[in-house]
Amino acid sequence: MAIEIPDAIKTWSQFGHPLLMWVLLGITVYALYLGIQSSKIRSADKETRKELVKKNFTQRHHKMGSLLLALMVLGNIGGMAITYINNGKLFVGPHLLAGLSMVGLIAVSASLVPYMQKGNSLARNTHVSLNVLLLGLFGWQAVSGMQILQKIVDRMMS
Repeated sequence: MAIEIPDAIKTWSQFGHPLLMWVLLGITVYALYLGIQSSKIRSADKETRKELVKKNFTQRHHKMGSLLLALMVLGNIGGMAITYINNGKLFVGPHLLAGLSMVGLIAVSASLVPYMQKGNSLARNTHVSLNVLLLGLFGWQAVSGMQILQKIVDRMMS
């Protein structure tokens, strides 16, 4: 026996994914800021380094990165689930493929952290490069996601 989801829940659930993703885009920019501040510690003079360390940028960057990894994976799965529940299929297109790519990028980026902590500069440069690419894709996803959301709203209004 299949459980039928009430139409009101199906309708309004479509707004959860975009809302979460906009929050995550903001957190991503904040994590970038923390990462930049954290990287300044390595090259700072002794006195500046002492002040920067007090602000816990590295620890805060790690916490934001962990939160991003978890919520991006869950948000991606949730977006696909909501699309499938409401349409009976996924729409394989640029938005879905870029979103899946972003999950891969953030997972690989996070996997480099233990090597970075051991001073591996290739891992650090790869981590930074992947995250810059991730942020670029995220910006594009925000635009394409709003276009999708507009289509959903238009369908609701007609």
